[in-house]
Amino acid sequence: MHITTVHTKPFGDQQPGTSGLRRPVATFRKRHYLENYLQSIFGAVREKGRESLVIGGDGRFFNREAIQTCIKMATASGYERLIIGREGLLSTPAASHLIRKRSASGGVIFTASHNPGGEDGDFGVKYNAANGGPASDQINRAIEELSRTLAAYRIVDTPDVDLNRLGSFMLGNTIIEIVDPVADYAALMESLFDFDELGELFEKNEFRMRFDAMHAITGPYARTIFEDRLGAPAGSVVNAVPSPDFGGGKPDPNLARARDLVGHMFASSAPDFGAASDGDGDRNMILGRNIFVTPSDSLAILAANMQLAPGYGDGPVGVARSMPTSRALDYVAEELGIPCFETPTGWKYFGNLLDAGMVTLCGEESFGTGSNHMREKDGLWAVLLWLTILAKRRQPVARIVQDHWRKYGRHYYSRHDYDAVETDAALSLMQSLRERAKTLLGQTPGGARALAAEDFSYTDPVDQSVAEHQGVRLSLEGGARIVYRLSGTASAASTLRVYLELYEPRADMQDRDTQSVLEHLAETASDLAGIPARLGRSRPSVIT
Repeated sequence: MHITTVHTKPFGDQQPGTSGLRRPVATFRKRHYLENYLQSIFGAVREKGRESLVIGGDGRFFNREAIQTCIKMATASGYERLIIGREGLLSTPAASHLIRKRSASGGVIFTASHNPGGEDGDFGVKYNAANGGPASDQINRAIEELSRTLAAYRIVDTPDVDLNRLGSFMLGNTIIEIVDPVADYAALMESLFDFDELGELFEKNEFRMRFDAMHAITGPYARTIFEDRLGAPAGSVVNAVPSPDFGGGKPDPNLARARDLVGHMFASSAPDFGAASDGDGDRNMILGRNIFVTPSDSLAILAANMQLAPGYGDGPVGVARSMPTSRALDYVAEELGIPCFETPTGWKYFGNLLDAGMVTLCGEESFGTGSNHMREKDGLWAVLLWLTILAKRRQPVARIVQDHWRKYGRHYYSRHDYDAVETDAALSLMQSLRERAKTLLGQTPGGARALAAEDFSYTDPVDQSVAEHQGVRLSLEGGARIVYRLSGTASAASTLRVYLELYEPRADMQDRDTQSVLEHLAETASDLAGIPARLGRSRPSVIT
């Protein structure tokens, strides 16, 4: 086996975003582009000694080629063992678990999450650290700095590895281990939940569910867990075979993208429970018969009922949410007498809290929920906790949600996305909002007095690191809140996200249409930011 040193030049655009580097497939297929970024990762994180590395991806177009390149470059970098999902497949939660279970130094996960796949779609590379969670800001800065000065990378000259054959073999001095991508993850779920009790839900066809894997990575996991182990009828899991282009769709579990599932759940013959996950398996969408459960409500309901699962019998010690996520979780935490932390968007900000044992449950409004069982959000875990609640309480989803609102109040909530906007215009809009936030206190935008206005900054309570400019938020009299933030997950151009929230404690006012309730607040948010004039958009691209 021969190690080749290949001379190269920096690309200048390899700055990791919220969750790794995402770019169009065509960009990653440029000569040296992927190799440069992988070398920057290895240069930033490799320590002296013989380490293990987990490798896998969500199966999107270019996944296999990227994994072969990663294997050859990781071998050249001196890793002792590479642990790789069969066929190059690993969901992000499964990869996180493998890193922790096998005490690996980290993992390289090839995914662009909910972004579209296919030859004309997106690709992504993210590095997860030894705790199983996304790389910290410090690691990402080191990767970016190396990428800007990189002059060469190292790669072994060897034929491609057979990714379909389970087992171990040597590649030079490196052990290559091909593992079942589902087995360890399924065993972890069985240790947290009572599979026998959950199986009773499906006995005699008394309970029906529909899980839409959206032609993405969770299909094999969902079939193994829900159909094979819990006994859900065959066909309960649909779109279960991972596809390089996700069946021509966008694997983003929301009302706009998962319309087939929504149609089934609002039909006269709807099953009892519906769920979907995204491209890499870390997000979840929850529905009941004729009801969609917002991610913020779902997070709060899970917190309030977490003790029903065997793995969480004592309930959460603390909870955390991203700043744009609704404050529904805060009310549950107050009732439970536990702390509720507010972090920037990005699962990496939960990592220190989880490692320090300060929280048990974390969540984001972007359909991400997880616990201290790993350091990633976990779509199937959230579904299993919902099934546990349904099995214990023996109530329909709608009743559980409505009971929660009656006790804690309802947070009407919606996110308006303005996709593919011109980056300079979006940055200018945010800068203008930051400046305006300094003078808004006491003013009455939209007729309601501003109680607070700020450019959100976060100081980590564990290591005291500071993350600035994490979004502009405005609190208004009457329980309303507006948040503006630029997304860090787009592969090109920019996405402006506007979050709208209105708290309603009155039971007789909690069953109204969300968009109707928030219509005036949406107009206020658009006018305040000058969205039509600055971005040339009269309405959002997607409303969820």
